[in-house]
Formats: sequence, structure tokens, C-alpha cells
Amino acid sequence: MATSLSSHISLQTSESKISDFPDWYSPETGIYSSKNPSISLPTDPFLDIVSFVFSHKHDGVTALIDSSSGYSIPYSKLLPLIQSMASGLHHLGVSQSDVVLLLLPNSSHFPIIFFSVLYLGAIVSAMNPLSSTFEIKKQVSDSSVRFAFTSLEKIDQLNNLGVHAIGVPQNIDFDSENLGFSPFHELIGGRFGKAPRPVIRQQDTAVIMYSSGTTGVSKGVVLTHGNLIATVELFVKFEASQYEYSSSKNVYLAVVPMFHIYGLSLFVVGLLSLGSTIVLMRRFDGNEAVKLIDYYGVTHFPLVPPILTTLVMTAKGATNTENSFKSLKQVSCGAAPTSRKIIEDFFQVLPHVDFIQGYGMTETSAVGTRGFNAQQCHKYCSIGLLAPNMQAKVMDWNSGSPLPPECYGELWLKGPALMQRYLNNDVATKMAIDKDGWLRTGDIVCFDEDGYLYIAPADLEAILISHPHILDAAVIGEMDEVYGEIPVAFVVTRHGSTLNQEDVMGFVAMQVAPYKKIRKVVFTKSIPKSATGKILRRELKKLLSSSCRL
Repeated sequence: MATSLSSHISLQTSESKISDFPDWYSPETGIYSSKNPSISLPTDPFLDIVSFVFSHKHDGVTALIDSSSGYSIPYSKLLPLIQSMASGLHHLGVSQSDVVLLLLPNSSHFPIIFFSVLYLGAIVSAMNPLSSTFEIKKQVSDSSVRFAFTSLEKIDQLNNLGVHAIGVPQNIDFDSENLGFSPFHELIGGRFGKAPRPVIRQQDTAVIMYSSGTTGVSKGVVLTHGNLIATVELFVKFEASQYEYSSSKNVYLAVVPMFHIYGLSLFVVGLLSLGSTIVLMRRFDGNEAVKLIDYYGVTHFPLVPPILTTLVMTAKGATNTENSFKSLKQVSCGAAPTSRKIIEDFFQVLPHVDFIQGYGMTETSAVGTRGFNAQQCHKYCSIGLLAPNMQAKVMDWNSGSPLPPECYGELWLKGPALMQRYLNNDVATKMAIDKDGWLRTGDIVCFDEDGYLYIAPADLEAILISHPHILDAAVIGEMDEVYGEIPVAFVVTRHGSTLNQEDVMGFVAMQVAPYKKIRKVVFTKSIPKSATGKILRRELKKLLSSSCRL
């Protein structure tokens, strides 16, 4: 979960609070309800995510395309490959409730292995293939991993941890001469007959995804088959329903990693239920992405802020912009807030492309909010409206009281997508989820008068980055004897800049209300961020704490 600025510094005065509340907010309970119509979720308690995804009818042709080789898997072969792999895994000894680690980059194999594991009632634990030996050892131990799929160079490392590891080739090639991949080919070769299917319930664990750990040690997030079904219905399928064009004609460029909840929810689970085509990139390169967009007619590009920045810079430098990006309909950004400046630059170079932001967490199965731009309403800097079936509260961290629209506070969420628990950590679970089922996200937000959400202190950071002498910035809270908690800005300046604390504070003060003023500035060489671009505020708090002791 993310750490953000306390509500104390962001609350509006009582005079500015609205007295006539909209029907999507209850002043009696402090609950915000989704403005989107509720969606009926499957009630069959014995429904699993594999059966659910492949029960959807569509006219999609190509499911997955490997961009490096052009190798593709049609929808007609997808389920048979999953069933073949499931049979191979059953023969190997994988059984219900076993944990299988996927230590893989984006590949056409990832969804096949993922669904084949769940087909048997086993559990997937996904992980960044660039993880350190220490990180791998910790996750293997914490989630009791028995089997793993990974690259050839990681096999010995996992075997030494007592894990049966299988090397995964980049593409399915049954004529491969590399003997290291022989076990994989045997598993997926369809030689073991049909695997028996156990009884799987919606409440059974499907995946263990590890949270980003921005508020402490990374924790295993336990998500059920029912959680993933909610992800498909309330996030992926719902968003597709907001547009008139057919989902089976959409082509997605998959750069966001499948081992992250953002990529998993889209490219591994949700989009395959709609018949969309997924073009896979193992590593992002701006120029290569443009070529793929044009070659494959990519219509949708989900990404994170660092990739959005690179895309905008690449588009600016393109020599043939008239013929590039013609197929692109939508760019969606998540995992971290995007600055207003980047959004403005985006529309300068790609004015015909829709842009939305969304909010979700590993703990909410990627379900939270989603942007939508209608003809009469464009709120590009917002993270959107609450997803269907989701409820929210905005809580004052100091008083513990719920806050009305147009007031900043900690976001609490409740709904069918919320995680079951943290693995082997009852204390952390109770700290995150209260007795009534509300998840404390740690993120500071406010609802505007139309029900759109905005994250703080992204607005302050956007203002800071707009200064011509500032390359990057982040804002956190620091306790103060007079003000309670004050906003502190970490600033990276351009080479040769003579910018000082008073300059920065004055620049922001001219553009914000008094309660949002920056009260302290720390100049630093870089802003610590995760791979997805989310600011690691925990690290900034450590830096601030250490600087105060000097």
C-alpha cells in the first residue's frame, strides 16, 4: 500500500464544505457509492476463474503475439494448450493447493502456465524475474513454493531451494534443439491424457501476489478465484463496455509486466475473456513500441508514468507522425499518478488518442477507479470514478471521522475485489482491513463535486515539476509542533540551477490554497521510485528522518 500526505494539511475549511450532498455520498455513514450501475457477479460458489474466462463467447481470432518473433497463438488453440499443460503438470505431481512460482517476463507462455496451474486448483505466485537471490528465497519460503517456471539460468538456483524448476522457452517451438527446454515441451505436448479437475470454489486461493512494500516489508496478498472474477467483471469487461467498438477487434500492446497485478489483470486474465489481441513486449523501447503500434494496428496501450513519458518524447521526435499512431485509440495510465505537464504534452503530439487514468492495488485485485471521458466531460488528471460495486470512505487521519466531497483524507475501499488476507500475517491483515471489511489504502484522495477522485499530493508534485529549473519532485508529510503535519518537497534541480528553498516555496504558494503550501524543501539527486514509477515515499521518510538527526 502507498504512503501519502496526511489529511490534516489538505482539508478545506468548514466554510467551503458543501452542504447539499450528491446522492452518491451519504453524510450519515460517510460512504461514497459508485456512480456506475451495479453489476451482477456470478453466485455459483463452485465457479473457478478458468471456467469463467473461457465461458465467454466472442469472435476473437488471435489471442497472443510475441513481438520479437511474430509467433502467435490463436484463440482456437489457447484452451487446448492450457488443458495439455494442466495434464502435464498433473503428471508431474502438481495438485490442488500446491504453490507454483512464475518467475517470468512477459511471454505467450505466461497465460498458458497461469491458467493450467489454476485449472488443477493449484496456486500461482508471480515474481519479477530480475529479483535478487535473497528476494526469491524469501518468497519461495513465505509462500511454500513447490514448483517453478523460469529461465534456464535460474533453474539451479531454484533447485537448490528445494523447488522443482522448469525452464521456459521464449516461444512454443516443438522442434527446438535446446535440450534445456525438453521438460517444458513434454509438459505441454499433450501426451498425458486429460487431467482430472478437483472441486474449486470461488473462495479458494488462486494467486499470491506480493505488494509493492512502499509502507514496509513486502507482503503476500492472497487473492481468490472470486477476486479474479470480480476483476474481469468490474475492471476489464466494464471498461470495454463503455465504448462502442467491439472488444474482439481491439489490439493491446502489453508492456506492463504480467507478474504485476496491473498486467496480470489485463493481459493474463481479463482481455482473454473478451477476444482481444495482445501483442507482447519483453522489454520496453520507445522506438520499437511505435513500430509495433503501426505494424499490428495497436488500439490500446496500458502503461505506467515512466513509459508514458518515453512515449511522448518518442512521438515528439518521430519524423513521420502523420502516418504513425493512426490505429491508437486509447492510452491508459496506472500504478502511479501522472503529472499534468506530461498529459498536456501527450495531447500535443497525440490529440486524437483518448487518455485515462485509473487506480487499483494488489490488495483490491486491480479494481478501484477508472477514468472515462465523455463528449461533455474530460477530467484527464483524475483517477476516475469508483468502479461498479465498490464503496469508499475518505477518512481524517487525525480524528478518524469520514469526510465529505472536496476534502482530502485517506481512501478506504470496500467491495468484492478486496483481498482475502495477507499471507501468514494476521497482524498486517488486521491493520489493513477493519472489522467491517474496509481496506485502509494509505493513499490520500478527495472526491470532486462530480464524483471523480484525485490523488494528493500529486497536485503539488505536478506544480513543482512545472518549474523550469526542476527535473523531478515528490511530496511527503512531516510532523510539526504547530501545524500537525506539513508538506515537505523533495526536489531534483537541473544542472547549474541556483534554486533555493524560498524560491520553491514561493513558486508553489502562488498557485495553491494556504493549507497546501510547501513548508520545507529538501534538495536531492534523485527521487526513489518503483519499477512502475510509483514514488517510494517510505524511502523519502527515511531520508528525511536521517537528515533531521544530522
